[in-house]
Amino acid sequence: MITWRTISTALSALLAVTLASGCGEPQVKHFDANSYPDKLSDWGLVIHQDGTLTIHQDTEVYALNTELFSDYAQKLRTVYIPDGYAATYHAEETFQFPVGSIISKTFFYPINGSGAVLTDASWPGDPKDIDLSGHRLIETRLLVKQAQGWDALPYVWSGDDAYLAITGALKELKAANGESMNYLVPSKNQCASCHATNHTSGLILPIGPKARHLNRPDPVYGDNQIHRWEKSGKLTGVTQAVPANAALLDTSADLEHRARSYLDINCGHCHNPQGAADTSGLLLNYADHEPDSMGICKPPIATGGGSGGRLYSIVPGHANESILSYRIASTKAAAMMPELGRTLVHQEGVDLINEWINSLSGECL
Repeated sequence: MITWRTISTALSALLAVTLASGCGEPQVKHFDANSYPDKLSDWGLVIHQDGTLTIHQDTEVYALNTELFSDYAQKLRTVYIPDGYAATYHAEETFQFPVGSIISKTFFYPINGSGAVLTDASWPGDPKDIDLSGHRLIETRLLVKQAQGWDALPYVWSGDDAYLAITGALKELKAANGESMNYLVPSKNQCASCHATNHTSGLILPIGPKARHLNRPDPVYGDNQIHRWEKSGKLTGVTQAVPANAALLDTSADLEHRARSYLDINCGHCHNPQGAADTSGLLLNYADHEPDSMGICKPPIATGGGSGGRLYSIVPGHANESILSYRIASTKAAAMMPELGRTLVHQEGVDLINEWINSLSGECL
């Protein structure tokens, strides 16, 4: 049995390293912002061992209804909350996590027999134990809750460990179709730029741990994630009806709901009333906005050359005339959206947004 001790609340950023578990598993560790380790393994969250990527028994694997697209990389998401503490539920905003919490996201690809990466978006199998003979690890990003707020850290995999890469990295990958892929690992500052969902305060927040993204079956156990977290004592305050975004490929869901869910997770962290893209006037987070704020018949304000010569963000019935469709289908640096996190076109996402725009009625006068 692993036991945990904390220092006082005022010094909780300095959570102590305690004893290893009785079964010999390393302890999850929380480091002060001035002493972040070079090696990911020092945290004890995810470990490369004997050809397998395993997670610590005190962390929870979780998944989102629709994910942020990252060049078809697959993602293992985990959350660690110190023993005796819990996150606080919020119906719309990011859950509030206690100091000492650590969120990890590991990016990897399936590979073929020659080691080329496969851009296949399906979940590879058991998320608690990933067979690395058939997968290539790329990076693991950490969000660490300190007393002063969240901190973002990128770790790049090399051999059997990942190493802190404050300035990011560029990984050249060979795809199974023979083409080269330049996968960009964001720098610490770039991580912060996306996670600072309130551009005025500049505070970093997790993007995924919101009720609408987490309201889905648990990827390991199958029961509802939010209810599971609540029953395990890791989430409190679930007193309101739980909303749910739609899954990208769930064709049984309403088309507009699927499209808005996709835009919410891929664009809403910047395109919200307080986000970095607030000067654009285009609001893509999932909330009740006026049609023009969501882009319908809205002329660009701060798009510049990224408009592709189109006049409105969304032209009902005409995706090919819509700036939104043009930008999410572009790989040009001055035009593509999102600006970070991808070098490829997410064709399934483009198809969904185009189908939704083409289903809309009305005219732009």
